[in-house]
Amino acid sequence: MTRLKELLAHGQSVWLDNIHRDMLRSGELKKLIELGLRGMTSNPAIFEKAFSHGTAYDASLRRLFVGKKSMEEIFDGLAADDVRDAADQFQGVYEESKGTDGFVSIEVSPAFARDTERTLAEARRLWKLVDRPNIMVKIPATKEGLPAIQKALAEGIPINVTLIFSVERYHEVLEAHKRAMETRIAEGLPPAVESVASFFVSRIDVAVDKMIQEKIQYSKIATEKDQLLEILGKTAVSNAKAAYLLYKKTYGSPPWDPLKKKGARPQRPLWASTSTKNPHYADLMYVDPLIGVNTVNTLPPATLEAFLDHGTVADTLESGVDKAREVLEQLKNHKIDLRRVTDTLETEGIKLFVDAYDKLLAGLRAKKESMLVAPGKKQ
Repeated sequence: MTRLKELLAHGQSVWLDNIHRDMLRSGELKKLIELGLRGMTSNPAIFEKAFSHGTAYDASLRRLFVGKKSMEEIFDGLAADDVRDAADQFQGVYEESKGTDGFVSIEVSPAFARDTERTLAEARRLWKLVDRPNIMVKIPATKEGLPAIQKALAEGIPINVTLIFSVERYHEVLEAHKRAMETRIAEGLPPAVESVASFFVSRIDVAVDKMIQEKIQYSKIATEKDQLLEILGKTAVSNAKAAYLLYKKTYGSPPWDPLKKKGARPQRPLWASTSTKNPHYADLMYVDPLIGVNTVNTLPPATLEAFLDHGTVADTLESGVDKAREVLEQLKNHKIDLRRVTDTLETEGIKLFVDAYDKLLAGLRAKKESMLVAPGKKQ
């Protein structure tokens, strides 16, 4: 049994945080599915890398560039084709799991992250464009995104709620999910609409560790330095464990029971941003400690390869909860405002995706210019 299948036996599904036409057509994705891969996610940064490396898209681009489509429309079509192809390859997983796994995510334009109506319109458009039952539309969990998430779910669109950093925002996401299922039941619609909540992990340690190290540098109290050193690299996992406790409390509480009896499914937490950013930390520090029932972990290719090679499979998510609480309490004691950190990370996360999207479009424009250069003209 592969490690991915062992994970599934412990209640966790692994999705790949990557998409590229080469892997879809070479048989690489099918091999990963055979190993136990259960789904796939994409975002503007992932597509920017896919389009800018290699020649897999060149034939399609040459054909598209001679038409009158904008760069946005060209990207839209290529991304939809890839997501549709991947969804077809995951169809068996989708059917075998009775619609809980086998999903491929496609993200609304990050430019609309602060616009509720445009986000909702984009989610509806992408859902119709790709036209597969096993796709999820990714919507950022901004204040403006929450109403769009609730409405889309109420309409039956599977949603991957992305860019969640704080437990407080996660609570709002869970409430939006609950209200959406209540709406469907009130309207006589089936509430079994699959959804995941992408809780970002590693970026939190990057931000908080910097603040901890600054405090260590300027502290003149030995005991304080020791306390700060003790919590280096531990905020992100502690935060994720706190989120999972909230998940269990929400879906194990009496208000959820009537919805469960009608067929509503919990919105599974999905661990995102799970590659280790600090080279001094273990490569699987955001994978091995976060294994729990009814969860998903999205792994980029290098992290997936590392897990297949030397990952440890055990029920870890609910262990060390008291220690996690202590870490979060220590942050407060040392005047590190985690909510302020996570609010900043949300803003930065949106900007990163907007920048990636702009870079992607600029890359397409440059490729069009080089591909359509007049014969005899120097390139």
